Amino acid sequence: MSRNAKHNDPSIAGDESNSDSDSSLQDGDVIKTSYKQLPVPIPPTYLTTTPSDAKPITYQIIDFTQTPLPEYKDNYAAILDNVLSPSECSVLISLAESSVPSRSGNEKGAWRPALVNYGDGYEALDREYRNSDRIIWDCQDVMGRLWDRISTIQAVREKLAEVQEEGRKGKMKKWKFARLNERGRFLKYSGGQYFRPHCDGAYSEKKGDKVYRTHYTLHLYLNDSVAEAEPEQKTATDLVGGATSFLSDDEGRKYDVNPKAGRVLIFQHDGMYHSGDDVVQGTKYTMRTDIMYELQRASA
Repeated sequence: MSRNAKHNDPSIAGDESNSDSDSSLQDGDVIKTSYKQLPVPIPPTYLTTTPSDAKPITYQIIDFTQTPLPEYKDNYAAILDNVLSPSECSVLISLAESSVPSRSGNEKGAWRPALVNYGDGYEALDREYRNSDRIIWDCQDVMGRLWDRISTIQAVREKLAEVQEEGRKGKMKKWKFARLNERGRFLKYSGGQYFRPHCDGAYSEKKGDKVYRTHYTLHLYLNDSVAEAEPEQKTATDLVGGATSFLSDDEGRKYDVNPKAGRVLIFQHDGMYHSGDDVVQGTKYTMRTDIMYELQRASA
């Protein structure tokens, strides 16, 4: 599949929905979606205090010159470990699940098939390309608290403070950090499920005279894989596979980031060809969002 073939998720709060119609979809069906959500009370202490199982946050920029993908040497990707503790990860999954309205008929559970975004509020089921379950939950409160944790690392705060890009006629555009996107896309991959290679697309919105756009993807892993579990936790997890893999154009070389509870992976949208590798055993939980920037207008 082409590295620019498809975008992955609806990126913004709005009309898309945790729809009761998901179960009747067939591969290839394109539908207008509308995600309904329940209000979820967030405990005041959640992500604002330090739980007993917390560990210090660590930060590492991926040096692609030391990986099988040296052509990515000018691209930004970074790993922060211990942003959330294992107990906080479990709470976040429960909060997301509680945001989903009860389903009609005989269907049970909060998780529904992840669809592929076709734009303009339309999505489709395409299991050959994307095979997992998903919850869409919009909660700026949780995203704000998550960013407060991440931004305790000064190097991250400084790196992501602004983005500059060349605009029309060679003029430089400047984008200033605004917030994390309120839309959390919670993903559940069971044995044999995957997300085939793709690049993430940017989302833009306009509010009044302000223009916003995403430039970076943020993944938060919510449970451990066997590959990354601490020695004392290896018997408590059965997740094998499910890495986020950065890929060469021909998909012959790759660099894996394995799931670890509380780990955050941040990488630029532009030019980062990647996949969600097959889950061989167990279940993988992760949450994806984006980093929003506000366009800075040139002074008169």
